[in-house]
Amino acid sequence: MLRGIATVNFWADDLEAAKNWYVELLGVEPYFERPGNGQPAAYYEFRIGDYQAELGLIDRRYAPPNAATAPGGAVTHWHVDDVQGVLDRLLAMGATPHTPLTEYGPGFVAASVVDPFGNVLGIMYNQHYLEVLGR
Repeated sequence: MLRGIATVNFWADDLEAAKNWYVELLGVEPYFERPGNGQPAAYYEFRIGDYQAELGLIDRRYAPPNAATAPGGAVTHWHVDDVQGVLDRLLAMGATPHTPLTEYGPGFVAASVVDPFGNVLGIMYNQHYLEVLGR
């Protein structure tokens, strides 16, 4: 039934600042924007990682009326090879701690931060991710 993450969307009051922050973090420009064509953007989308997952940034003015304004809800963890190194980089870039670096068993280490725009960003070393990727 659930076959994989299609798109993870984050909201931002300052969409251009969010785009620039994620360009610096990810090292790639968004491949898609709307509306574009000389009009102010309302949405940017990146393709990242081994499976080219989509990370979308949406102007908060398009958020549903009941969208949370405080960090919370589900946390999507992105696989990284060095959780501590990526966590240190995120904090140096202005993210704030959300959940501390925690080992959940051999081969499973995770942490999360709140980006400067109020979104929870999870990072994780997950040995199963690498096993599936290796197949």
